[in-house]
Amino acid sequence: MATPVIPSEVEVLEYFSSLSNWGRWGEDDQLGTLNLVTAEKRAQAAALVRQGLTIGCARPLVSAAAADVVIPPLHFMMESGESHCLPHAHERGPRQMSADFIGMGFHGLTITHIDALCHIFWEGKMYNGRSADLVTISRGALTEGIEVLKDGVVTRGVLLDITKVRGVEWLEAGDGVFPEDLEAAEKAQGVRVEEGDALCLRLGWFKRREQAGAVSREIGRPGLHAASLPWLHERGVSVIAADASQDVNPSGYSQLDIPIHQVGIVAMGLWLIDAAQFDDLLPHCERLNRWTFMFVLAPLHFPGVTGSPITPLAVL
Repeated sequence: MATPVIPSEVEVLEYFSSLSNWGRWGEDDQLGTLNLVTAEKRAQAAALVRQGLTIGCARPLVSAAAADVVIPPLHFMMESGESHCLPHAHERGPRQMSADFIGMGFHGLTITHIDALCHIFWEGKMYNGRSADLVTISRGALTEGIEVLKDGVVTRGVLLDITKVRGVEWLEAGDGVFPEDLEAAEKAQGVRVEEGDALCLRLGWFKRREQAGAVSREIGRPGLHAASLPWLHERGVSVIAADASQDVNPSGYSQLDIPIHQVGIVAMGLWLIDAAQFDDLLPHCERLNRWTFMFVLAPLHFPGVTGSPITPLAVL
């Protein structure tokens, strides 16, 4: 693989203008790159279902504190078979059931989630030039919240296994993924990322956590280098799902610590799924020698929220 060209921070800052999709789909647009998922694209994706296999691409929730967990999810039972342990159990009569509560701060490195376009700002603006002031403490996001995906997303997914072309079990913290890596994976797997596709990136980061333990957020993580942004724009990627959190960290820049999120979400309207896992999908793709599939996601319909925990599905 040729030595990748690393753009300067000045050049990456220029991406906010040169890669901008502001106004491309109208001044009222809140879908960004998901406008590239057309009815024809959904039909193409549906035609890829041959074996009838459905594989979930979400991580199991981490319920305990760890080096990469800022706020562990909160879970407690409200009702259970141990009715004598619960208040007012005698008032329920003959009904028998169980119920519980789950609360979570899902933006982070361990809960599979999608970022709404109101999640990231740059110079006080979010995607399509809207003011960051439209995201409020009292009422949540007044625009570009996750409810714009109330009908879900169905498109063609493409899995690129970057570990295979790098010849490693997993990428290490600080390892950046460049256009050369993406194209090397395409060549090795006989696929090409096309307009409207969901790009699924396997960096081995979930496998590393499972086998070697959690890595502190301060140490960093692997991910796409800012140099990949023009490639993503040119190919017309609609959504990226990675088993890390998209951005290589450290990024190598002083102002842009997460340029895939900053330029991608704010300028391009690019949808990002953090902390996925493709270890369950990989063996099926290898066995069938098929790296494309129907990709399905359905976020919570929760108005005013900046994203949603999800389970992306690959249907083969």
